[in-house]
Amino acid sequence: MSTVPRSLKRFVRATAPGPRGSTAHTAAAERQRRTVPRRRRSRRRSEGAYPTRERADEAVRLVLAGLGRQLTGDERVDLTRCLPLEAARILTAQIPGPQPLTGWDFAKDIATRSGASLATTRWDIGSVFTAVSAQAGPLLITRILHQLPTGWALLFGQADLTPAA
Repeated sequence: MSTVPRSLKRFVRATAPGPRGSTAHTAAAERQRRTVPRRRRSRRRSEGAYPTRERADEAVRLVLAGLGRQLTGDERVDLTRCLPLEAARILTAQIPGPQPLTGWDFAKDIATRSGASLATTRWDIGSVFTAVSAQAGPLLITRILHQLPTGWALLFGQADLTPAA
């Protein structure tokens, strides 16, 4: 399997360096910009989130491909525009299924495809969807959640509120 390009790794790590060429851009800011991603990787390793880059890359590929099998229409197109090119390619390489899965069924599907436990899969989904949410913004995520069946809001770290009958 091919390695995931550096820009997608930055996407997952939610690394956001400051703007270059601005008046606030100083040598100190540049040093901090270079050390923050290093600290995040180090913290992630000590917390046990992903032991290797390959494991994190695999999680991104599996979750984005799974999401690509669920999303259709304008929400799929708009999300693709928000993501880095490599992430968008993973998402759009999938053909949406005829019937979207519930959030729980999505987690079980990803666990089956990865061979991981449901707990590990939920962690992977939450990590990737946190980065997706940061890129897409709350309005698009709300539109996506309205398109999908129940249980997806929890995967995106939001309350799954259903209207009273």
